[in-house]
Amino acid sequence: MTIKDYPYLYETHLHTLPGSACAHNSGAEMAEAAHLMGYAGIIITDHNWGGNTGIDRALPWEQWVDGFITGYEDALEYGRKHDLDVFWGYEAGYEGTEFLIYGITPDWLKAHPEIRSADVKEQYRLIHEAGGMVIHAHPFREAGYIPEIRLYPEYVDGVEGINAAHSSSRSKGHHNPEYDRRAIRYANEHDLPITAGSDIHTTNLLGGGVSFKRRLTSVQDYCRAILSGEDYVLTNGDAVYDKRGTLLYKLAETRL
Repeated sequence: MTIKDYPYLYETHLHTLPGSACAHNSGAEMAEAAHLMGYAGIIITDHNWGGNTGIDRALPWEQWVDGFITGYEDALEYGRKHDLDVFWGYEAGYEGTEFLIYGITPDWLKAHPEIRSADVKEQYRLIHEAGGMVIHAHPFREAGYIPEIRLYPEYVDGVEGINAAHSSSRSKGHHNPEYDRRAIRYANEHDLPITAGSDIHTTNLLGGGVSFKRRLTSVQDYCRAILSGEDYVLTNGDAVYDKRGTLLYKLAETRL
């Protein structure tokens, strides 16, 4: 899958086993599916201790982190062999409100167990001090596990305005394009950068993500690209949008 003029597509919201209890495939399986679909890279974002993690929360902290990154390490091994960029992040959960965390490392996580008890404001401070980025994931999704919509424009760096699970024709869960429309309006009202991802849990990929004119060098490079206003486009696998969420064109049905 290649987007004209923006050939480097990155999946920014992807879950694996065993880190996410709701995932269905290993990191290597997810990486292979993304590689075959034409992605330049993926960012593993498994659910953390505040969300639907698959790792026993009773484990000592460093052991928990080691278990949590298993899917990433599995995907990374595949990526090194097949020229697929594999980066690491995670999805933080606060009673159903979720944030995508990018730009830190597993070693940083091991060294900062205090983040387990951080509230949204403290999370933002800690991640910023480490040079990372906080993106509000699917802020207007309505689901049984989300008791209410909570917005924190002062404690995020951007908004996941396009979540392919909401708007892709291939999605079989959480499908409601209005969630994305509301997220895009919200981000633009607060002048926050907009990202896109698929929120994918199986190898039946949706084709969403952020696409660049160049290849990224690291997850920190991804953060810089988003925060600096670099040129990129967004996709849900069906259509391409500019970085403010305005529809540019629809993709051909034969793209997959």
